[in-house]
Amino acid sequence: MTDEYGLIEKSKIMDGARMIRAVSRLASEIVEENHGAKDLYIVGIRRRGVPLAERLVAKIEELEGEKPLYGIIDITLYRDDLSTVGANPIVNRTELSADIEDKKIILVDDVLYTGRTIRAAMDQLMDFGRPSKVQLAVLIDRGKEHRELPIQADYIGKTVPTKKAEIIKVMLKEYDDTEAVWIYEKP
Repeated sequence: MTDEYGLIEKSKIMDGARMIRAVSRLASEIVEENHGAKDLYIVGIRRRGVPLAERLVAKIEELEGEKPLYGIIDITLYRDDLSTVGANPIVNRTELSADIEDKKIILVDDVLYTGRTIRAAMDQLMDFGRPSKVQLAVLIDRGKEHRELPIQADYIGKTVPTKKAEIIKVMLKEYDDTEAVWIYEKP
């Protein structure tokens, strides 16, 4: 079976229930590692990192009775491949409602692949101040063999070793009307 882009569907690696469990586990690990929610600032990377970050904030609040700070970062203008995006890239707002100075930032994204998205997010983040610590939480880590930069996640929902020809699609109800993670392959 193929999708609307002609990609071949290989396998479903997470359904909605598994995604919920992964986010719950990530929240628990974040709270444990940071000794609670004090000074935590959860920052979702647009696009699919945002709803995942919102879910982490809700779960941490449920666990700790304290809601961590929450923000959104748009890395469009910080990408190192901006020239390949097009002449008029769509830029969304970065929304950091509180100062990041001396906060423990948890960057949140759906998939860690080459590390370039995370590098761009850290570049932008540093333009806003100097946090005490920056950590990375991802739902899916495609494995170190694909890394182009020395970046690794501190919190991983699931590690899924993949081939270069494979694509991970994280589907979230906010964008896709379903909850699942699939592996597709380029024909």
